[in-house]
Amino acid sequence: MAYVDTETLRRFASKYIWWQSTDELVATPRRVIAQVMNIGDYADVQTLAAQVGDDVLRDTLLHAEAGQFNARSWAYWHYRLGLAKVDQVPPLPQRKFA
Repeated sequence: MAYVDTETLRRFASKYIWWQSTDELVATPRRVIAQVMNIGDYADVQTLAAQVGDDVLRDTLLHAEAGQFNARSWAYWHYRLGLAKVDQVPPLPQRKFA
C-alpha cells in the first residue's frame, strides 16, 4: 500500500497528533491518515488525497478503529469514496469489551 511521503506525514503528525512523537507516528501512517481525514483542514485533506489516492483512503476507512472518526467525517468519507449510498452508512467502529 502506498502512503504519503515521510516529510508530509511528519508535518501532518505534528499538526494533527501533536501529543505523540512524530517518529512513532511515521511507523503508523494509517493512524495519521485517519486523523487528517477526520479533522484535517481543506488544504491538508486535498494534499493527502492527491498523494495517497482513493484506494488508500478507502483502506484507512475500512480499517478504522473505534474513536478515529466522528460521525460527520465517517459519513462524508463513505459517500465521497463510494462506500455507501444515501442513508446506508455503516455504524462507526466500537470498542469491544470482554
